[in-house]
Amino acid sequence: MIRRIPLLLAGLLASGCALGPAYRPAPVPPAAEAAFITPAPVRADTAPDQWWRLYDDPVLDALVEQAFAANTDLRAATANLARVRAVLLEARGGRLPTTSITGSAVEARQAVPTPQGPVAFESAFYRLGLDASYEIDLYGRVGSAIAAARAEAEAEAAARDTVRITVAAETARAYADACSAARQLKVAEQSLKLQSDSFGLTERRVAAGRDAPIDLARARAQQESTRATLPAFTAARQSALARLAFLTGRPPAEVDPRAAACAAPPQLAQEIPVGDGAALLRRRPDIRQAERLLAADTARISVAIADLFPQISLGGSISGQGVTPGAALSNRGFAFSLGPAISWSFPNVAVARARIRQSRASADASLARFDGSVLGALRETETALADYASSLNQRAALTAARDQSAEAARLVRLRYGAGAEAFLAVLDAERTLATAEAQLAATEAQLTTTQIAVFKALGGGWAVTEEE
Repeated sequence: MIRRIPLLLAGLLASGCALGPAYRPAPVPPAAEAAFITPAPVRADTAPDQWWRLYDDPVLDALVEQAFAANTDLRAATANLARVRAVLLEARGGRLPTTSITGSAVEARQAVPTPQGPVAFESAFYRLGLDASYEIDLYGRVGSAIAAARAEAEAEAAARDTVRITVAAETARAYADACSAARQLKVAEQSLKLQSDSFGLTERRVAAGRDAPIDLARARAQQESTRATLPAFTAARQSALARLAFLTGRPPAEVDPRAAACAAPPQLAQEIPVGDGAALLRRRPDIRQAERLLAADTARISVAIADLFPQISLGGSISGQGVTPGAALSNRGFAFSLGPAISWSFPNVAVARARIRQSRASADASLARFDGSVLGALRETETALADYASSLNQRAALTAARDQSAEAARLVRLRYGAGAEAFLAVLDAERTLATAEAQLAATEAQLTTTQIAVFKALGGGWAVTEEE
């Protein structure tokens, strides 16, 4: 019989298989594999991993690296990833035997019966033992648990990548906002200087009796109206720099001086590479996370089903015992046992089947979330591309309007100096120019924001998570 045990165990080991449904990746909607429908000046090749380098701005590159090293949300996501990887190691431990070592040394006294009556006998007794057991995964419970833990670890890695993309996007946005506020502040100061020059000219003309005092009041009103916009731009710049300091793990007073010196938002010198829908779904970490969670919930169905069946283990032990340490280690005190053991705790069938239904329902919910992630990614990308195209068109129109307003203001000032135009025409031309300059600066700020939104929607950052 002992000779047949290895053959029996080999058969049990070879027969292990999961009882639940085999996991297959969820199908992707056909529409997701086509090109994007929003017309925008973009390229068909896929966006690079480190998309922020397309701006060719060393300051932005350095800020993003600082944020990766210090951001608290990213540190928490990295810690969560380490935790689930440790859970995976624990699950893999189910493939290893469980062992225990025992040892004892006691002084025993007992009564030994003799014809003359009980006689007290006292002696030392030593024992050493090693017990081991190994669960044979006949119904795939251990393998399915490992598959679920592995899928959860991969999902958490994708979640960490989502945080990294968000950190990169928010850092770029904070930097761009600070630069844009500085740009808008400069435009307002230039408009204020131009209006101050006009006010000085008007003041001299009024003193000479060539203009009415009301023209001086109007010039002063326009000048102060422009001056009133300066504090808002200053506050917006300080707020953006404070956000940037937080993202890079610094107090506001220690923000990178290179960022504080930025005077214009970063702009792309090329079209945005976007790829197609299929490339998007491969890159977006939230979609990878949803797919991996679906795989984990599918594997848990097999775990729940396997709990209905007995657990079969291979057990063995060796021991030695004797009245002296040498006797416990000698051949005379040696003993062993080896063989399979069946452990079957008869479950409440209703409860077990309810757990199986719970697992199936969780898998169905994960499938629904995966489908929602795919559709949401497509919607977010199309919306970002539409906003980007709109910002480009708006910037082109406002650039032309600013150029024409500047030319009109120049001509009106010449005619006013020659006495061919009233001062109201000068005020109107300068007001129009100031408005066009402000609108153009605001649109350039919005353009950078929409570019970053496009990159974030495309999932640029990490197509495959690196092991750490």
